[in-house]
Parts: sequence; structure tokens; C-alpha cells
Amino acid sequence: MIDVHAHFDDERFDEDRAEIISAMAEMPIRFILNSGSHIEACRRTLALADQYDFIYAAIGIYPHDTAILEEQGLGPIREMLKHKKVRAVGEIGLDYYYDMIPKATQQKWFHAQLEMAEEYHLPVVIHSRDAMQDTLSILKEHPKNTGIFHCYSGSAESLKEVLKLGFSISMGGVVTFKNARVAKEVAAAVPLDRLMLETDSPYLAPTPYRGKRNSSLYLPEIAKEIAAIRGMTPEEIERITDENAIRMFGFGEK
Repeated sequence: MIDVHAHFDDERFDEDRAEIISAMAEMPIRFILNSGSHIEACRRTLALADQYDFIYAAIGIYPHDTAILEEQGLGPIREMLKHKKVRAVGEIGLDYYYDMIPKATQQKWFHAQLEMAEEYHLPVVIHSRDAMQDTLSILKEHPKNTGIFHCYSGSAESLKEVLKLGFSISMGGVVTFKNARVAKEVAAAVPLDRLMLETDSPYLAPTPYRGKRNSSLYLPEIAKEIAAIRGMTPEEIERITDENAIRMFGFGEK
């Protein structure tokens, strides 16, 4: 199985990171795309990619951390994108849920990171929370970009626009929650060739682990739920989503 979005650099793994990653390798988890969110997280992500063959890196600045770019610019990120195991720019995008960073600042650096991804010929990992219309509007200004909406939280109707732009989605533990009606509708509607699996570890652990620290060890629960929704087997979902992830991110390629 392939986890296309996780944060194993997070401090919640500091006490037992090596043990957890070893357990995932034995499961086996084929590949993990560990996603940066701020400068230091990106550096830790590259360190993990150097240490473990099956971990790859997405490098980018999360919407709530874009204020630092007003001081530093994208120079440090550009240097990190040269690393041989970087497979995407991310996670980047817009987040209007908390009033932490002005919308104009988020939008400015979303544009800039999309342009950078195009320059480096890399897909993007999109974070969009309570900002779907602005996210889509900005992406329409950058038609050469492709990638995924991670932990997709939009409606089945918005999904149509996402697909028109050539993007895929990844789904995580939320789809297993009992009252997650919209996520289940999306899981039923998304074309299979545009679907991938993620955990967003250490966040959003699936049922029956909800509320606990998440890890890629719980990916089977997500595959099982999506398979039930679509009338398929978990093995079919795993195979198809793995193929999609490898096609987009080039896992296993040097």
C-alpha cells in the first residue's frame, strides 16, 4: 500500500519513530510521501527520505506558515527541491478556517509555489480548507499544474471542478467516520483513476482508532471503507490507488 500524505517528521513520533517506520516497512507499506509544512519540517522530511528507501518527500510551505516567506522568500525551498527524492511541492494552498494569516498573503504564496512547481516539473499537494472556490480560481490561472487535493474535504459537486482541472484526490480516515456523509459521497463518485489513499499521520486516524495517533499502519481501514462504499474488494482499491500514486509521483524511480 502507498500513503501519499503523512507527517512522520512530527514531534508526536519523536519517542518511537524508528519503531513505527520499521513496522510499516514490514507491513508492508510500499511507499510514503512525507509532506513538509514549514522550513524545518521540510528539512526533517528530507532527512527521513535520506534514511529510509521507501519514504519520499514533498517540499512546500503550508498556508498558515506563509508569513515566513515574506522574510525569507522561496530560496530555501528551491534548494531543497533539488534533492533526488523530492516528488512534489507541498503541502501548499489556502486555509480560511482559522484567521491566522491574511488571505492575500496565503494567495500570494500559493501562486508563487504553483509557479515554482511548474518550473521544477513537479506535481503539487494541495491543502484547501474552507477555501475551495478561491483554491479552484487560483488553480485555473495555472493550467499546467497537476497533483492531488490531499484529505479532500469538498463536496461531490466541487469534485467535478477538481477533475476538470486535471487533479486527483487522496482520501484518509475521515471517510470511515460514521457521520461523514459527504466524504462517503465523494468516495462513491470519484473516478478510480483519480483516487489515492493517505493517512495525514499523525492526524485523523480512521475508525476504530479515531482520536489516537495515526500512522500508515491504518491504511487498510481506509481501503476497506472505500471498497465497501464502491462494492469492491480492499485488494482492488489498494492495487488501483497504488498504480495511481506511482504514476503521479514516480515512486521507485531514481
